[in-house]
Amino acid sequence: MTTITFDTLKLVETLKASGFDEPQARGMAAAIQEVQKSNLDEVATKHDLEMVKTELKRDIKELELRIAAEIAPLKRGMTACFGGIIALILKSFFPH
Repeated sequence: MTTITFDTLKLVETLKASGFDEPQARGMAAAIQEVQKSNLDEVATKHDLEMVKTELKRDIKELELRIAAEIAPLKRGMTACFGGIIALILKSFFPH
């Protein structure tokens, strides 16, 4: 799990300088720290993003290979059809 640290003592002192009393400042610092901890579970790290990127590249490559495999028979069929059409055209222009 990723951790982000901040200086809670400095935050408490800043809050006190802004008019908070000691218990309020400590309570605010504790609340902010708790919110930070709970939100970090939903934050993606660079490592997480790299893993997703690698998985996506692999999935795209697999998809490309599957599509190529499915298209190959169609290409052969189209070649045969075009060959037949050309043979019919030639036969109509050059009958025996």
